[in-house]
Amino acid sequence: MTKILVADDEADLETLIRQKFRQKIRENEYEFVFATNGKDALEKMVDNPDVSVVLSDINMPEMDGLTLLSKICENTPLIKTVMVSAYGDMDNIRVAMNRGAFDFVTKPVNFEDLEITVAKTIKHVAQLKETLQAIKENNILKMYVDENVLNFMGTKEYEESLMANENIEATVAFIDICGFTAISEKEKPDTVVRMLNTYFDLMVKEILAQGGVIDKFIGDCVMAVFKGNYHLDRAIDASLAIRKNVAALPEENAFTPQVSIGIRSGEMVSGNIGSATLKRLDFTVIGDTVNTAQRIQSAAGRNQIAIAADDYEKVKQAFECKEIGSFSLKNKEAAVKLYEVIQ
Repeated sequence: MTKILVADDEADLETLIRQKFRQKIRENEYEFVFATNGKDALEKMVDNPDVSVVLSDINMPEMDGLTLLSKICENTPLIKTVMVSAYGDMDNIRVAMNRGAFDFVTKPVNFEDLEITVAKTIKHVAQLKETLQAIKENNILKMYVDENVLNFMGTKEYEESLMANENIEATVAFIDICGFTAISEKEKPDTVVRMLNTYFDLMVKEILAQGGVIDKFIGDCVMAVFKGNYHLDRAIDASLAIRKNVAALPEENAFTPQVSIGIRSGEMVSGNIGSATLKRLDFTVIGDTVNTAQRIQSAAGRNQIAIAADDYEKVKQAFECKEIGSFSLKNKEAAVKLYEVIQ
């Protein structure tokens, strides 16, 4: 239902409007609120904050329509005003249009014209609200969705390639906050969330600084993906910075933050995973490389950055590493030799 405020000092106008719009009123499409002047209209708007459209005469006692228009535009810009006045008042109508009136209707009122104008104004207000809601949702979306996904959504091939995927060479890093589960069991939820967000914020800054993207947050773990040139080196640089900065954080609630990190480089599938029918998709990477990175992280100890032997061979000239042993990883027949990145 659309609520319309009518501000006019003509006594018979309310009766005429109720007669001419009786079908819309009966069908609960329109609801009218009536005021006798601008001051009365502002008071009625306080009691009816859901007013969308105002029909206002220009010449009224106590407060004229131009003053009312100025206050509406200043305080509630989403409300649109249609001025209703006589042909001889065209100068004032021009002033009203310059002050932000959406349209005007002349007296004596042609109710067919008024009905069309009201419908047009209502549609315009609805479009404004939809646009503002879209902006609000987009700003919220930016907090949850990676920038690359948002850029992809803006391309013309988005709909056509919704379920498309590609094989890429990249590096995945799983960064887990060691022992944080114990905190969540004994501290208040708001304390747990605040602490976790502090750690995540530090991690995300270092990942983004190295050109990585946040694929997802998994409990107290971050999954990051690095693509492009030197993706393995950049993943290690980010992880070294994260380990150093997390270790520098003070103890809080008897908890000293530390991380364990697993890194794996190789081929993986990148794309939208999920159900297009249910409109629930996750833009992510999957494959053996991703699974192995997660299992390497599980094998890593506190403050360790662990990589597989073949990844060590790729970066041993750039980073100081040491062998930490062979580990049996889930779904791997042979033990996997791991190295710890020192610096």
